Amino acid sequence: MNKQQPWYKQFWPWFLIILPLCAVVASINLLYLAVVNKDPLVSEDYYKDGKRINRDLKKIKYAKQLGLQFEMIVDNNTLTITQHGGEPYLAAMNVEFFHPTIEARDFTQVVTADGNQVYRISLDKPIIGSWEVRLDGYDRKWRIQKRLEITDNGQYWLN
Repeated sequence: MNKQQPWYKQFWPWFLIILPLCAVVASINLLYLAVVNKDPLVSEDYYKDGKRINRDLKKIKYAKQLGLQFEMIVDNNTLTITQHGGEPYLAAMNVEFFHPTIEARDFTQVVTADGNQVYRISLDKPIIGSWEVRLDGYDRKWRIQKRLEITDNGQYWLN
């Protein structure tokens, strides 16, 4: 006579247990990702945000009226910014880099020009990928803003 095997030695019970177990593991993983990677909050005061955007647009228009144009050279861990258009700007400058998806990678630095009117920034690690780059005068009267796709080493124009 054929003796039946115990349930834990058969294929089908394990197959039926594994399917829901995979779903549970996947849902726990997604819950962890949702908790760790929270989205930033939406602003509650849209009117003030709109006014700020209009001020920013005025700064950008003013920079275009002045004819300001800068060349940015990325070389491994060094950024070099040189002015090529408009009246020479000799004061300090605010340089801001915003990553479109990872807020923790954003950084801001105030830089001054050396004797050759070149602004240099030393970086901890190379920056690669998509970035929103902003140059502001130290007095915050003008702004140049551009989205760049930065590769290993390259030359980029900000105007």
